[in-house]
Amino acid sequence: MKRKTLTMLGVGDLILENKSGDFVLSLAASVLKSGDVVVGQGEVLFTDRGYSTFADMYGTAGAAPPQNMKAIASAGFNVITLAGNHTWDQGAPAIEDTIAGFGKLGVAVTGAGMNLDEARTPAILERDGVRFGFLSYSCVGPMGEWAGKAKPGCAFVHVIAHYEMNYANLGGTPDVYTFAEPHSLKDMIGDVQKLRPLCDILVVSFHKGIIIPPDRLAMYDQQVPYAAIDAGADLIFGHHAPILQGVEYYKGKAIFHGLSHFVKDLADRSPEQIQPFHSYGTPPFPPVNTYTQWTIIAKCLIDDGKITQVGYIPCLINDKRQPEVLKNDERGRQCFDFMDKITKGAGLETGYEWKGDEVVVHEKKYKH
Repeated sequence: MKRKTLTMLGVGDLILENKSGDFVLSLAASVLKSGDVVVGQGEVLFTDRGYSTFADMYGTAGAAPPQNMKAIASAGFNVITLAGNHTWDQGAPAIEDTIAGFGKLGVAVTGAGMNLDEARTPAILERDGVRFGFLSYSCVGPMGEWAGKAKPGCAFVHVIAHYEMNYANLGGTPDVYTFAEPHSLKDMIGDVQKLRPLCDILVVSFHKGIIIPPDRLAMYDQQVPYAAIDAGADLIFGHHAPILQGVEYYKGKAIFHGLSHFVKDLADRSPEQIQPFHSYGTPPFPPVNTYTQWTIIAKCLIDDGKITQVGYIPCLINDKRQPEVLKNDERGRQCFDFMDKITKGAGLETGYEWKGDEVVVHEKKYKH
């Protein structure tokens, strides 16, 4: 007998630094709860006993209130990926408390741990006989966030940057070449290969990407996800930049290069600390605080243990910091148009099509 169609939903960074988790997630909760498997990226970890490990470093995150873990679970999330550039910001207590807190709530986690082996341990859950496996890695620094043999932190793929002056104007803008360091890439590939026989749907989450502009992919943005797919991954979720990035297909598998922030409920900061969120305007795009309002919920349909449709639900982060689910109306079409623009700008051959109030993602093959 054919099993029922399952729905997997995925979003980008969850930043819940204030005691308002239930409120900021309230407008999206009904849609999130409709998913059988719902995954998000824990950008800021949860503790009331953390300490600043990078007190002198620009952009260090604070701790999120532990009660917001319950708000996340209540909103429908059942998988949280934790590898990112703020995993170690509040030290070992934040990692320990986040893993334990979500565990008590029945939410699976992956990507962080009290050592590297724990951080690389996958999350596996089952729905209606279908097994879902998740891995999570950070491709961005600082390196102090990364786990070690005896150090808490996150799983990682070490990306190296090389800057080359390919023209005569010394002091000008160099060409930047980025690529994964072979040993950490091999470790990630090995993790995927080990997980492959243990699940039907294998999802790898990467904290990665150039923050701006949204239509530019670094070399490693494709190298690393391609390697994961070659090793057996069925789907890639990318996040890190506070802005959407395009979707592409590789060997029939979808790569969401940047899901953007989904919740951006930041605690009060000084103007200097806030500035990075508002100063990345690059032509032809408007200032960042006008286009980081768009975000999406990735949506995949699963039939008989295979992904049969990939799409997304357009959303808007409103002025109360709530992700608001949009329809096929003026605001929804603005989000659609932005996704289409940045996808084409990145040279990706992906197609988007409305299906009711949701968007279906189609693979377009290159014509030779």
